Amino acid sequence: MTSTLLETSGAGCAVEQRVHYDYSKPVRNLRQRLVVVPPPRHGRQHRIDWSVDIRGADAEIVRTTRDSFGNVRIDIGVPEVRSWIEFEVRTTIAFRDDQTSARVRPDPRYARATRLTARDDAIALLLTGCDRKEPGLICAQVHRALTYEHGITDVHTTAADALAGSRGVCQDYAHLMVAACRLAGIPARYVSGHLIGEGGSHAWVEVLHHDHDNPDTWIAEAWDPTNCRRTDDSYITIATGRDYSDVAPMSGTFDGRARGRLTVQKHARTRLV
Repeated sequence: MTSTLLETSGAGCAVEQRVHYDYSKPVRNLRQRLVVVPPPRHGRQHRIDWSVDIRGADAEIVRTTRDSFGNVRIDIGVPEVRSWIEFEVRTTIAFRDDQTSARVRPDPRYARATRLTARDDAIALLLTGCDRKEPGLICAQVHRALTYEHGITDVHTTAADALAGSRGVCQDYAHLMVAACRLAGIPARYVSGHLIGEGGSHAWVEVLHHDHDNPDTWIAEAWDPTNCRRTDDSYITIATGRDYSDVAPMSGTFDGRARGRLTVQKHARTRLV
């Protein structure tokens, strides 16, 4: 994915995303799902408004739902696309001090390994000599274990495979930290979003621990293993899940033998809200 520079004043941010598909031949029965709109609230982050515009073809169905993880899903159906279709999504976000950390109901799914976060001996070895109850130390171990490099992995690469190759991108760092945390007995979830000042989508991790004032609630503590740091207001959360497969920004199917080409552009600008 590519994008222009992301900027924010700390008070708010307006994010524009353009998803463009070109097809070599006409296609029919396009079914598109977008997970690109943030939840109404995530810690200090509040969604003020959002909109979606569709160009290049007439949409038959536009349905917005929330999945079991609380993520916003936009499902679109288009009878026919002649050559191209474009989805433009705009979101306005504000940062407020009424709640500094995201909170979530305890969910056993965040304690279980998935195919992408399956544990193995090498991940267990990564935790050797590390305090398993300190997410910051696990974050640092993961950061040291991988070298950032494009083109080596893809969305199907497991945490174990990324560790074995010692190369990857942000989703691999996130998968590896999620796998290590769960192996250490710490519930953790994968986060998809944007890091202001970087070119594309970003991924990081939220470790989950009980709220001492409310044992029926988990507090999410966010860490970025790619950059080896805690997150701040420069991180815009879009979706959370067990791993990438729960939060894929774009997915869909169509009928036909056409070749498709995807282009994604993002832009965020300062906006006082």
